[in-house]
Amino acid sequence: MEHDLVVFVPGFLGTRLCRDGRDVWARCGERLMSSGAAALTEAALPPGLGDALPEGPFRLDADTLLRIPDSVPGLLSCMGYPDLRAALADPLDAQFVPFGYDWRLSHRLVARQLKERVARELERWRAEVDAYYPDRADDPRVILVCHATGGLIGRHYLEREEGRETARTLVTLGTPQHGLVQAARLLAGHAVPVDAGPGADVAARLNGALRDWALHLPAVVEMLPVYPAVRVEGKSRERHVTDGRYPVPGLPGDAVREALAFQEEFRSACDEHRGAGPLPYAVHCLGSADFPSPEALVLSSDGARISGALPGPGDGTVPRRSALADWTGTDPMLWTGFRNADLASGPALRDAMLAIRAGRPPGGMLAGEEGIVLYFPGDVVAAGRPFVVELLGHDLPRRNLRTFVWRSGRNDRHPVAFRQHGPDRYRAELVVPPGRWVVEALVDRPKGRDRRDVTVVAA
Repeated sequence: MEHDLVVFVPGFLGTRLCRDGRDVWARCGERLMSSGAAALTEAALPPGLGDALPEGPFRLDADTLLRIPDSVPGLLSCMGYPDLRAALADPLDAQFVPFGYDWRLSHRLVARQLKERVARELERWRAEVDAYYPDRADDPRVILVCHATGGLIGRHYLEREEGRETARTLVTLGTPQHGLVQAARLLAGHAVPVDAGPGADVAARLNGALRDWALHLPAVVEMLPVYPAVRVEGKSRERHVTDGRYPVPGLPGDAVREALAFQEEFRSACDEHRGAGPLPYAVHCLGSADFPSPEALVLSSDGARISGALPGPGDGTVPRRSALADWTGTDPMLWTGFRNADLASGPALRDAMLAIRAGRPPGGMLAGEEGIVLYFPGDVVAAGRPFVVELLGHDLPRRNLRTFVWRSGRNDRHPVAFRQHGPDRYRAELVVPPGRWVVEALVDRPKGRDRRDVTVVAA
């Protein structure tokens, strides 16, 4: 409702992590693009941390929300939240709470931190609300809006940390309800496929550094897929990462067990509460099935090596089958035409939030179904080597197609020339220096936009 407190929970990467005011992850990311295994040391956590807070040199401060594109190669991206207030239908300053947190930590721990923050902010807002909404029908509750893995925190808070007592609505944006196959690849040392473009030496360096870092991050471990996300060459049966006959090579068993325990705790709480009746809060889940998304790992016929990955429909990060929030007992899905990294933007979210804050149900299909898709063979390439970007869409030249590339954090955008090479297919070839780069395509009649980020590493 309009007078409710609006709390926004960003996803993995969505909060700047700082020490002495300096962005540590940004510094580590720059090193990763040009150096070896020690690049991520400054953003590491100690082994066996579990649900505890890091101390000493491992502790980082959760600063402001991310405003520019960032990524963990082979895992996921975040385009930042520069227009967040508009996307949330312009809540008042006093009723808007951006919840920044250390995204390396266990979702359980962060859910407890969210509980403490919401309790303080809701008490404050209830003392102030009369000055803004004197004619309200009831006392304020919480509208919880969670992007990507932030939805794992939000739902854990609601079902495991007594958030049901304060929430009116949960809105998730591209949340991997059943995990990400990318997390399995990352923890197995195969985040960046060699055939994606960077070359064997570069891929091996990145994969080693990323695996050593991620193995001790509870948040990444808790992202492991719990749906059947493994295929074996020559076999028709879908398998889980727990399959004892075909274990994923390089994927630690203790990580798999921890991921299953995290999911089981949440499911058990849902089952216990279901006996008391339907959910006391509304749930709306924004997702997409318009973009190829990693859906399954492929193992060799003998199970000895990871031979590839299979795509499926999704939002470019989360496959459709993982986005479905079956734990609600209803069908809360709202399908859009936006990528995961853009689902917290104004064009994707604002119409839904206007309806939700007015007490109306949002539509079942939101703005954004314009049929324009950027495609890269991978999200990591080597500097100095051309890489191909494809653009798919109907009648794009007549729709005033504009395409640009720019380095994340900079304002100088460079036009990109796409050439048609088939029906509704266009292609461009780029060569750019090391760094994080964004490619964007825009069209009119109807309006459409797609953005993709790519990490360019030193060869």
